[in-house]
Amino acid sequence: MLKKAGFLLVLLFIVALPASYAQETGTPFQLTLMHTNDTHANYLPQRDGVGGVARQATAVKQIRAEAKHSLLVDAGDRFTGSVFHSFYQGQDNVRVMNLLGYDAMVLGSYEFTHGPDVLADFVNALNFPVVVSNVDFSAYENLAAIQPYIIRDFDGEQIGIIGVTRGDSRLRPIPDLVFDTDYVGVVQNTIDTLTTQGVNKVILISHLGYFDDLEMATNLNGVDIIVGGDTNTLLSNSLPDAEGAYPTVIDSASGDPVLVVQAWDKTQVMGHLDVTFDADGVLIEWDGDAILLDDSLEPDPDMQALIDDMDSEIGGFLSQTVGENTIYLDGTEEVCRYSECNMGNIITDAMRAATGAQIAFQNGGGIRASIETGTVTVGDVLNVLPFNNTYVIFEVTGIDVIAALENGVSRTDATEGTGRFLQVSGLRYSWDGSQPVGRRVVSVEVMNEDGEYEPLDPDEIYSIATNDYLSVGGDAYDMFANNARNSYDFGRTLDEAVRDYIAQTSPVAAQTEGRIIRIDR
Repeated sequence: MLKKAGFLLVLLFIVALPASYAQETGTPFQLTLMHTNDTHANYLPQRDGVGGVARQATAVKQIRAEAKHSLLVDAGDRFTGSVFHSFYQGQDNVRVMNLLGYDAMVLGSYEFTHGPDVLADFVNALNFPVVVSNVDFSAYENLAAIQPYIIRDFDGEQIGIIGVTRGDSRLRPIPDLVFDTDYVGVVQNTIDTLTTQGVNKVILISHLGYFDDLEMATNLNGVDIIVGGDTNTLLSNSLPDAEGAYPTVIDSASGDPVLVVQAWDKTQVMGHLDVTFDADGVLIEWDGDAILLDDSLEPDPDMQALIDDMDSEIGGFLSQTVGENTIYLDGTEEVCRYSECNMGNIITDAMRAATGAQIAFQNGGGIRASIETGTVTVGDVLNVLPFNNTYVIFEVTGIDVIAALENGVSRTDATEGTGRFLQVSGLRYSWDGSQPVGRRVVSVEVMNEDGEYEPLDPDEIYSIATNDYLSVGGDAYDMFANNARNSYDFGRTLDEAVRDYIAQTSPVAAQTEGRIIRIDR
């Protein structure tokens, strides 16, 4: 779920602090903060039934009814990840976020993906401000509404809200935007600007990632809360598999507490933090946790009506033509979970084309339909790939590639279930089902830059593209979850990559071509 690099460094930063950090020095100010991140246009419950914006709306209304002063903010990556975004290109988020009544957000990496006009249409239609302090938007007049910070006033108590977003090459940035990657310097200068205006309570909305947020906290003066995104980190005191405590408490450069929070992804939880500041703007009390958006929350009828309305408009989108298919693309369970199938070849080739990876893997269990010859529609592709999985690139050694292939052929009996069986691209292998589990892979060859196959080197580092389910260890692919380096989730759905690939290669005539050979039959 989360990058482990720098974990030892983080342990040095985290200190055990009580919920009352200092003596109250004056009239306290109480604030309730709600937050989300990395939602990726996921408005419906996930496959396990958890999540959805209709439940979030219910939680937001309940909290606002009880809190005198509250804020609802988002730490970015609202774009890409579902058919809603594919169809509405950001205006889906406009309708959802305006109805929820957000107070501020920072742009994530994927808000930049579709260019300046789509971004401007999104930003300018929101009923609340977008804050980004480390990007110069002056080259685009239609992005002038984006501000480095805002100040919210609650009965005379002022809260400064600053935004900061990642500025590395992953962004595929819009031309002429200038990203400043001296995050600490930019944010500290902005805090200092707020201080000169008499603001002594500051919230930073960050799309840098959990570990970067922890490190930032130790180097800043004057920030009180960092609401994070980008790493899809679950922080909780009650939910299983959390990466850390909610909030994670860090000493700032001046020794005051900084609360770091993040709320997983895909609208599965919403962060809820109650804080109290003393008269000097120093945090003295806090409490909160991630709220699981499960069936204990009744869906809000207004939000549910909006989602139903948007969903009904997508029907025409599903019938749009993607390309033509001159050969039956076999996505049947009987084939794709036991042997090479041409549907698997299309999917894995599409991932390599979208990412530039050397090798691509797709689990057979994630392939749910075939496509007949003739016209291929958006709906046809979504029938094959209905789970809204995103695609991910990372690096592993050849040893891990072999381990992955062994896991894929570890179940050969139909009664065992073989959804983990791997379809492949950029690689071919042979295996022997008569051998013991863990010793079935006989040979592995990787395609080189000339399109020729050569033996896999166990010690070589290979770039891998796969879906987000396998990347975090689904179907027992622990070698990906534990050993991957430089992992990056593109945030786009796998079906989008396949649609793009079919459109570019139409008419499609994919064949099986000996990528997977079973030698004991």
